Amino acid sequence: MLKDTSIPIYKKLTEYYRSRILTQELAPGNRIDSINRIMERHGVSRETAKQVQEILRTENLIVSIPGKGSFITPQSKVKKTWGFIAPTFSSNIENLILHLESEALKRKRKLIHYLTYNDPLEEEKLVVTMIREGFEAVIVVPNSNESLTADFYRQLITGHTRVILTDHTMAGSWFHYAIQSYDLGIARAVDYLSSVNKGNLLLVKNDIWKGRDLLNELIEQSFKEIARQKFPDRKVHVISNARGLSLELIEKEEIGGILSCMDIDSIKVLGRLKRWGLGIPSDVSLVSYGNTELTEFFEPSVTVIDSCYGEMAEHTAHLIENTAKEINKQFVIQPKLIIRKT
Repeated sequence: MLKDTSIPIYKKLTEYYRSRILTQELAPGNRIDSINRIMERHGVSRETAKQVQEILRTENLIVSIPGKGSFITPQSKVKKTWGFIAPTFSSNIENLILHLESEALKRKRKLIHYLTYNDPLEEEKLVVTMIREGFEAVIVVPNSNESLTADFYRQLITGHTRVILTDHTMAGSWFHYAIQSYDLGIARAVDYLSSVNKGNLLLVKNDIWKGRDLLNELIEQSFKEIARQKFPDRKVHVISNARGLSLELIEKEEIGGILSCMDIDSIKVLGRLKRWGLGIPSDVSLVSYGNTELTEFFEPSVTVIDSCYGEMAEHTAHLIENTAKEINKQFVIQPKLIIRKT
């Protein structure tokens, strides 16, 4: 850590301790290295060690108790606030936020939402910051590559704060969550698309956010496996985003059914199909995953797999109220098929 001479040593040491505090490797209330221990461990001067502690104290990350030493700042008194963290923003996530706000309002709680731009380190820092600030609950839609945060959640010390994962998770079962069964949702979409006409199948993903996307990988794998098992005579195609959809692709590959992973992309797909003069669903049928207002009020209204965000929000609220009594309580919600004009 100390080899890079372009950064002052006190800044590198401060970041070293700051990072360990924010990721709760150093838990609230625990003792932090004394000035002598910093000097001994890192081979620095007393002045540098004092400077590091002073910065951490200024940032309210540590507190000094006369005659006892310095300690990680304890968790604040619990406040009636829920924090919601999402790695991306979409019409689907907005729908979940609205339902969570409704559940919070019923309980006279405030919901504050944050966007991490799919940055796992930012997600971890936000979670710990809200725990330290005494939020009653932290609700997280995990970043798209959960392998980068699995250990963090496994080791997390939450104190009086309830930490709930929602929408999806593939990282394990050692924490509370209220998620949906994507496999079931995809199976219902494939069944419907294949029942409408005999064309081949196309999955439209959304790859706009940075980093590896384990959820997109799961959806693609499930889509291919379910389609091939149930309808071996149909060819299966996948494109990374709606920009890759063309009339040439539909005609060449004889596409008859399209599943879009996000409602906003389904509207783009629908607009293109109409522009190309294709009958919906007679030539090409369309299913969207989500069920937001976009799909219901657009014309023609879009057949959807309903993520059941209202039910998900209700279960999340239940977990917030009851996790002290229950160990690793988990809800897996079954998405529903809603048939509309497409």
